[in-house]
Amino acid sequence: MKSKNLAYWLCQITGWGMYSAIGIAGAAASVPIARVPKVAALYGVFCVFVIFLTHLERREIKRRQWLNLPMLQAAPRLALAAILVALTASAEVLLLDKLSGDVSMWTPIAVISVVSGLTLANIVWTLLYVAITTTRRALEMRLRLREAELRALEAQVNPHFLFNSLNTIRGMIVEDPAIAQDMVTRLANILRYSLQRERTYTVPLSREMEIVADYLAIESIRFDDRLAVRFEIEPAAREAQVPSMLVQTLVENAVKHGIGTLASGGEIVIRASIQKGALALEVVNSGQLAAPKDGATQIGLTNARERLRLLYGGKASLKLENRGAQDVAAMVTIPA
Repeated sequence: MKSKNLAYWLCQITGWGMYSAIGIAGAAASVPIARVPKVAALYGVFCVFVIFLTHLERREIKRRQWLNLPMLQAAPRLALAAILVALTASAEVLLLDKLSGDVSMWTPIAVISVVSGLTLANIVWTLLYVAITTTRRALEMRLRLREAELRALEAQVNPHFLFNSLNTIRGMIVEDPAIAQDMVTRLANILRYSLQRERTYTVPLSREMEIVADYLAIESIRFDDRLAVRFEIEPAAREAQVPSMLVQTLVENAVKHGIGTLASGGEIVIRASIQKGALALEVVNSGQLAAPKDGATQIGLTNARERLRLLYGGKASLKLENRGAQDVAAMVTIPA
């Protein structure tokens, strides 16, 4: 809010200051040099007054919510307000000249010129204000919708992961309480990470991998020796920003639909590197792609793709494909 107000006042001062400076320059070419300081002072007073008037116009536009009206209803109101402000500013110019004793120059043509010039200037001001405000509102609305969509997607991803992890822990409570306690600690780390992540929606890959390691540690206990994990993260890629919980979602998908379907288990390999100015991320797991089972929602991958779309548009991608006869690869490209 402060930045918007600062920008507004800077535009007000700059715009009407330039208008006054042009007036001073024009007057300096047609009046004696000795009168130029007085003319400059009068234009200074005019500049302050017209800024005050247009600020009142802006306040009335906001108070009466004219920009929320249909264009056919808003246009005449805005035009009338702009003309009234211009006429008031013109009267102020005449009053200042009268008080200063410079009234001989005000012929009917000069008065018409001042009134028409100020009317045109304030109509331009009003149009610019309406255009900038309308554009900013539309942008803010898109950003709010984007944030709401991201929050809704995250609300789907987190419970999905949580329920899977709790099921794993539940099976260990009676069998081995010490291991179950360690699993609860790791799950707490993951939940804390999820709750404390910044509102920018992205985190360094190195931080995301810490949570992935906790998740895989939980799943490794469940799979015993049937789950092998390998990390191939290049140093340059560790500080690249990724959507929070994205890698975890891919790894969870690899465990559930890959390793979990193989009696002998398998291996998950996580690779990351910087290629051509983008982060190339791969999660490769043993197994092969199969047709989705009846009732399967594939919510994790669907949400991952949607979050990439919302955050990066067409600059990011997520592909899933068989790699040879024994592996499946999830490949993500994100602008670095």
